[in-house]
Amino acid sequence: MHTLDAHAVRAATPWRELIDAIARMLVDDNVSVPNRQIHDVGLPDGGTGALLVMPAWIDRDVIGVKAVTYFPSNVDMPTINAGYLLFDGRTGQLHAVLDGDELTLRRTAAVSALAAVHLARPDACRLLVVGTGKLAPNLALAHSSVRRFDTVEIWGRNPERADAVARQLADQGLPARPASSLDAALRRADIVSCATGATSPLVRGELLAPGAHLDLVGSFRADMREADDAAVTRTTLFVDTVDGAVQSGDLAQPLDAGIMSVGSIAADLRALTAGEHPGRSADDEITMFKSVGSALCDLAAARLALARTESA
Repeated sequence: MHTLDAHAVRAATPWRELIDAIARMLVDDNVSVPNRQIHDVGLPDGGTGALLVMPAWIDRDVIGVKAVTYFPSNVDMPTINAGYLLFDGRTGQLHAVLDGDELTLRRTAAVSALAAVHLARPDACRLLVVGTGKLAPNLALAHSSVRRFDTVEIWGRNPERADAVARQLADQGLPARPASSLDAALRRADIVSCATGATSPLVRGELLAPGAHLDLVGSFRADMREADDAAVTRTTLFVDTVDGAVQSGDLAQPLDAGIMSVGSIAADLRALTAGEHPGRSADDEITMFKSVGSALCDLAAARLALARTESA
């Protein structure tokens, strides 16, 4: 049995190979992906956390299961933690245990970059990352693996953390800098990638420039939301999976308010990848991609990591 820690997962999932692996699995009709389960978990402070269980498999090939905990009351430690189990699909034996946190970071950022290939303007050259958590640098690096940016701005509620993320990315060769004003940065961005735990909107849709692409990653529960109603009504909406995305506050709240319907969703990522939907249709169109995480993409990342580890 293989055990892949965070460093091993990172080394075995280079961005371009990971993005390609996810794209291939999205159009593989042999993959089974049940709906993820979300269970409320009582916390010591009296609040509520969550346990998520996300399985996917390919018959007679591989079975994967990710378990994720969300403890928003954690202080000085991650609020999201995960582990991934990979089983042999022919014998049922446990084949590998992978660091689920790193796997989630990598596949989430890769999915955003894959969607942007289809939805952002080909000449998009200004990236704004909203958020300063562990996902923020991964999003910048994944997007930068599929296009060249003139500027990469980082905005966060804590300016010191935004500066630290920008310096980390600059050390890796990206033209990164902190953004002092979120509203001003939104007005000049070609691609906005938002990964926060916000429960009230940060992104004002009225500020998105014509032709911009908005990528929303952080919200996965109905009480979490990163963008306002204007962002929903001004954009052509795409999702990673319909069943998952409508559970997030970014869509669940507008749905409940009657501002949009499920029919407002133009396509999911599979349809984009398979060429069943053309994606962006005009240079001035504003597109939005909402992802909450797919077990299929986890499986693609874990399978790639194991294959590269075994061949090393």
